[in-house]
Amino acid sequence: MTKKMDDTTRYEKLREAVGNGDVDRRSFFGLLGAAGITAGLSGGIMTALAGQARAAGVELHFEGWGGVVSEALRENAFNPYEAATGNKVIDATFGGENEVLTKIKAAGNTDGHNILHSSGITWYKRWVDNGYHVALNEANIPNLANVMPAMLAPFRKITPDALSAVPYDYGTTGIAYNTDHVSPEKAMELGANLLLDKELKGKIGGWGGDWANRAWYGALQSGQDPNNIQDWDAVWDKAREHRDLVLKYWSSGAELMDLLAKGEIYVTEAWSGRVAALQAQGHPIAYMDPPNGLAWMETMFVLKGSPMEAAEELLNFMLD
Repeated sequence: MTKKMDDTTRYEKLREAVGNGDVDRRSFFGLLGAAGITAGLSGGIMTALAGQARAAGVELHFEGWGGVVSEALRENAFNPYEAATGNKVIDATFGGENEVLTKIKAAGNTDGHNILHSSGITWYKRWVDNGYHVALNEANIPNLANVMPAMLAPFRKITPDALSAVPYDYGTTGIAYNTDHVSPEKAMELGANLLLDKELKGKIGGWGGDWANRAWYGALQSGQDPNNIQDWDAVWDKAREHRDLVLKYWSSGAELMDLLAKGEIYVTEAWSGRVAALQAQGHPIAYMDPPNGLAWMETMFVLKGSPMEAAEELLNFMLD
């Protein structure tokens, strides 16, 4: 009885180490096997303990943009991954990465935060500058070879020794409009200035989660190159003009789709993928990219303190 209890205690300590991220799953099974050999055990308790270990798995906390994106990730990535590995993905929705960064700083740790559906280069650098990045083992992510080199290059410039994220998707932030209330001819004529149409006051929306988006459209509306802004006063004048016409600044893709689908707003900046989803659902929503419009790409960013092998396995699974 004492011998069996010692083995169980040893197992529980190893399992706790896995939960704390101190030991990865592969090392865990190696140590578990070594413990069995040392104890002269085979079958019986070792079979039971290994079965419990696989059943317990590892928990990964994922935070993303919600709505159809979360539904697609759950159906096509997380559920199959859980079935294949025994690990569990706990997915949640955030209103923006500022929200997550604020929580982590307030807590003083990254507990409960493992992988973020992160907004490209700027946020990649911000997470790195705050010391929350990791060094991914690319050997554990062979599907990274399928990612376009042009998408990887900007991130490698920031962290040349190792990536902390994998590029995952890209698109544009153009303008969505309800064709029952705005004609394609009017939209094409006004371009970025459709967002400043006084006839639509109270039926205009905007992305409220990123000041850079406001600056980009303010530059277009003031006749400037968004990548070479010379007159910032003119940019913010346009931002204030837009603010006075807006019904609501939306904070997530799910909210964007809800506002458009219910007809609460007729015009807004919008993410191309979300508009495609609305169109597939039969809503009368059109989409245009104004000249010199805003393009973006997003990553799956792994935060410091995450169980690395499980996280790398999930990233590879998602890229598949």
